[in-house]
Amino acid sequence: MKRIMNSSLVITAFLVLITSCSKKLDLLPKNDVTSEVVYSTPAGYKQAFAKLYGAFALTGNSGPAGNGDVQGIDEGFSDFLRLFWKAQELSTDEAVIAWGDAGIQDFHNMNWSSSNPFLQGLYYRIFYQITLSNDFIRQSADDKVASRGITGADADAIKGYRNEAKFLRAYQYWVAMDLFANPPFVTENDALGAALPKQIKRADLFAYVETELKALESVLPATNEYGRANKYAVKALLARLYLNAGVYTGTNRYADALTYAKDVITNGGYNLWGDYTQLMLADNNTYAGATGSEFIFTINYDGLKTQGYGGTTFLTHASVGGSMSAAAYGLGGGWGGTRGTKALVDLFPDANGTGDKRAQFYTPGQNKDIADQTKFTEGYAVTKYRNVKKDGSNGQSLDFSDIDFPVFRLAEMYLIYAEANLNSGGGDATVALGYINALRTRAGASTINSAQFTKDFILAERGRELYWEGFRRTDLVRYKRFVESSYVWPWKGGVIGGRGVESFRTIYPIPASDVSANTNLVQNTGY
Repeated sequence: MKRIMNSSLVITAFLVLITSCSKKLDLLPKNDVTSEVVYSTPAGYKQAFAKLYGAFALTGNSGPAGNGDVQGIDEGFSDFLRLFWKAQELSTDEAVIAWGDAGIQDFHNMNWSSSNPFLQGLYYRIFYQITLSNDFIRQSADDKVASRGITGADADAIKGYRNEAKFLRAYQYWVAMDLFANPPFVTENDALGAALPKQIKRADLFAYVETELKALESVLPATNEYGRANKYAVKALLARLYLNAGVYTGTNRYADALTYAKDVITNGGYNLWGDYTQLMLADNNTYAGATGSEFIFTINYDGLKTQGYGGTTFLTHASVGGSMSAAAYGLGGGWGGTRGTKALVDLFPDANGTGDKRAQFYTPGQNKDIADQTKFTEGYAVTKYRNVKKDGSNGQSLDFSDIDFPVFRLAEMYLIYAEANLNSGGGDATVALGYINALRTRAGASTINSAQFTKDFILAERGRELYWEGFRRTDLVRYKRFVESSYVWPWKGGVIGGRGVESFRTIYPIPASDVSANTNLVQNTGY
């Protein structure tokens, strides 16, 4: 998809966000480009399709600033991954940030409100991308394609694009369900701007996403162009969906989570990359993203073609500061923002990676304990994302990252299988233990025995393997350790030693601006 992202620039102009947040955001057409013009040729369909993927990595059509997809928020903050990462990581035991932007400290202090600008930005980005998908699905219906004189192989290709658009929409609805629980709901069957969207209950949205994905698992190809979804991306999302079903619906589906994780592991042809410390490097598309590798589905970033201040550009630059040499990380400078908490560091036998190579921290001049979240030197810096290649050379740009971000990778499927085995008794416990030990062996960590193979160990192992990849909030909620006083971390709830917070904070509020604009919406309890 890196090769065709630039071809997507033409199509944003005619899209209008069909959720009620249109009263908050100016997303009206900016010129006379219409759907009939854009979708009049096979090339136009491909350009529109490219935008669906490009919107995951880009913030607009003019570069890092000046013409953002989502108005009402600084474009540099509006990248999907940057916003999602903040909601999933800064609110947990894995990360703090030094900056003083309005609302940013609310995450770790766990005192966010329905007017938090970052939550608003994430919410609107989710529904912007759902809108893109809905419009493409609508315009690529068989009768629409035929009416435009498109037939044969071109029509078949568009049908394939349509299935991928449905997957991308399902993924964004999973994000909305996980974070906001009861969002507005619109599909291709809802006319643009015809009515205010109705709200959907979390359990009903779960059923919708499940149904969509199960229909797609038999029609998406087993292999696809790197950066595009295949059937195993669908199955990976189903495994993740079922792992958290008890949170979403009140009914556990661990057996189904195990089944889908096993399918990906057994039939997907993926393999663990040999060196964990190389997973998040600038050339991970060339060796970790090849057929048969660990990455199942990625958000693709390119230092020359996807320039913006979100995504892995944010993850690399924000984690460099203090006495760190930016040049050592393939950067022109650091932003002095994100660090790990003591709770993250203590998941590992040591901070220098001797007992577990997954411990990637910078400690000189950094205090392990955090007395002040706003000082970069308080807390160990995390060096997991580095804009350098495996051979040590820099990425293409010192300002923008080349690192692709794995939305799904094989290691997650190993962990899902193991956790589902422990919770359901299904599958094979010996196989599950073997998956965990495969991860630990790669990391140079000691293997464990069956007595050590517990649910608590799996939560800790998920922290060691998946930290800073956008999982932690969801994991802590599932384990009932996110808001509860039974587990605290530095500055949880705004207290230096940590404290329990209100139970309603397991989900985020629907932005107040959308609740006031759409009379169909009822705010989540507590906000």
